[in-house]
Amino acid sequence: MIKVPLTVVGAELLKEELHRLKTVERPRVIEAISEARAQGDLSENAEYDAAKERQGFIEGRIQELEGKLSNAQIIDPKLVDSDGRVVFGATVDLEDMESGDAVTYQIVGDDEADLKLGKISISSPIARALIGKYAGDVAEVLAPGGIREYEVLDVKFI
Repeated sequence: MIKVPLTVVGAELLKEELHRLKTVERPRVIEAISEARAQGDLSENAEYDAAKERQGFIEGRIQELEGKLSNAQIIDPKLVDSDGRVVFGATVDLEDMESGDAVTYQIVGDDEADLKLGKISISSPIARALIGKYAGDVAEVLAPGGIREYEVLDVKFI
């Protein structure tokens, strides 16, 4: 079985979602199904159909989360001995060599990636280009618009 890398924070978020689904959402949908059944004829009962559909989604998501967590390799970026290199979990300050724009990204697992929060997937082209680089190095990224160059300004583990 292939291990899926997750940061400590990412694993906690998945565990919280799993707990909420099992303790709040699942009982809520079971109650909704019970109430819809009490209304009689299920063949034309939209509430029953909606509740059953929701139940299917919840159960599927529970299985998905349990699978991801059971295959997770949880990595604490603060404990990684990287010798200053960019590795999984690192937070990297970059400068776009063409525009001069500064950006900060944390390299995380696929399930944690959220560009709005500055979290990029380990499997993204920019993360792959950054892995192994040190502050002062230039990473070339093959982007849809061509090759982009980023200077690594700082590598942090927070």
